[in-house]
Amino acid sequence: MPFSIVLLLVAVLLSQGQARTQEQEIRVAAASDLQFAMEDLAARFEKRTGMKVDVTYGSSGNFFSQIQNGAPFDVFFSADVDYPRKLEAMGFAAPSSVFVYGVGRLVLWMPADAKEDVAQEGWNALLSPGVQKISIADPEHAPYGRAAVAALKNAGVYQRVRAKLVYAENISQAAQFVQSGNAQAGILAKSLAASGAMESGKRWDVPADLYPAIEQGAILLKCASNNAKAKAFLEFVRGPAGRSALEQFGFGPVASSNTKAR
Repeated sequence: MPFSIVLLLVAVLLSQGQARTQEQEIRVAAASDLQFAMEDLAARFEKRTGMKVDVTYGSSGNFFSQIQNGAPFDVFFSADVDYPRKLEAMGFAAPSSVFVYGVGRLVLWMPADAKEDVAQEGWNALLSPGVQKISIADPEHAPYGRAAVAALKNAGVYQRVRAKLVYAENISQAAQFVQSGNAQAGILAKSLAASGAMESGKRWDVPADLYPAIEQGAILLKCASNNAKAKAFLEFVRGPAGRSALEQFGFGPVASSNTKAR
């Protein structure tokens, strides 16, 4: 058999194997604040069902654009339920599949060795001369960034700290800025600040009445309308085990009347 034909057959077999692998995986686009929670959810689901969950993290706004341009995801977990609702209205998702899976919370976070006592000082910690940069997610396309700006404005400190703000592409990168020392403080998702290496830092819960509720929503995308595995994963997240895991990672509980699309 000519060598060129052998190469062609190998390429075909590899592509078929890759296609089968992709068929076995549930392709998830997840907001960056879900990094720790989604790892836990995926591990629990895989252990229970044997189904593989492949997760990509990023900003909700960027995923919203990518999905419209054909990004190959089965499920989208957004930090803002409005993005899934818009995708459903635009015909990019399975009808009536939107649901709110949790309510995000903001915290003001500083490293453990920071001189400021953020738990006692609250917003005043940001006015310290030692705090030269404050990391937040970009409010242009990240829900947590918009919530951070709203909280600062409603607290009456936005103008006093505006020059210190540095914008990250998503909330996970905003956390990295503070961890790496490129910023001395960050207004972050509680789900990140209370997990992993950040758990030992100093934090203060931003009063929830200072920013609009961060209702986070998920949706089954159109390409997965007949994907039983993707549907099963969404049902798992909506179920008792999924809700319990999300609350453990700092997400507020969801009222039953708010779990479906409006």
